[in-house]
Amino acid sequence: MTLVRSELLKIRTTSTWWIFGLISLPLWALTLGFNWLQTDALASGNVGDVSADQADQIQAVSSADSIAANLYTNGQFFGLLIVMLLGIVVVTSEFFHQTVTTTFLTAPHRTAVMLAKLVAAGVLALLFWIVTTVLNLIFAPLILNATGVDASLGSGAVWRAVALNGLAYLLWSVLGVGLGVLIRSQIGATVTGILLYLGGTIGAAIAIGLLAQRFGDWINELQLLVPSLASSLMVSGAEIPGNPPRWAGAAVLIGYAVVTGVIGVATIRRRDIS
Repeated sequence: MTLVRSELLKIRTTSTWWIFGLISLPLWALTLGFNWLQTDALASGNVGDVSADQADQIQAVSSADSIAANLYTNGQFFGLLIVMLLGIVVVTSEFFHQTVTTTFLTAPHRTAVMLAKLVAAGVLALLFWIVTTVLNLIFAPLILNATGVDASLGSGAVWRAVALNGLAYLLWSVLGVGLGVLIRSQIGATVTGILLYLGGTIGAAIAIGLLAQRFGDWINELQLLVPSLASSLMVSGAEIPGNPPRWAGAAVLIGYAVVTGVIGVATIRRRDIS
């Protein structure tokens, strides 16, 4: 616990966490506006002409539980990017400010130090999740009421989506710490993380959509291999026809986080930090 408190103190005494917090708020608001428009379209049925398979998917997405879950987990896309970057900074700041040698001389057990960093990053990620969830619980019912959709606060599916969203925040902080260990340069790790997250998400979504049209809907199962797409799958309020189940997205993301954490611990134990 002493090491965890030390890592949290390092975070609190730098401007990084609140800078990321200030960045998160407008991104959350932007996403809320987009989801408001999407909710209005789904609630009014203004989705245009679609195929029979797409109609089944839209019907599932248009359910009260699915619409509500989307709003109560609003901000996930950019929120996960932010906590991943925070996880990166928790590690790379030691190399950037050249304090890593002092850290390991003070606490020579590198595994314990690495675990403390993982816990500290996880605590910070959960804090971001709590703040965004509170904001969502305030504004989502207002949007749902304005669009004629039930608030669904008594729905177990909605609260499962909210809880799984918290798990996603936690796991992405682990992924960030692991990436920070593998790429010690703060700028290099940050740029790589952003490119992998945004480029991987957009590129994979386009590629999977095109392949599914050519080879069949079974291609949609491949979205599980993309961490960000697996995360969005976790918070759907209803099972979407043609998509993998929500639990599969959670299982895959947990697997990525475990592998990343193990590699991070093994790497930091062997790496020369002088």
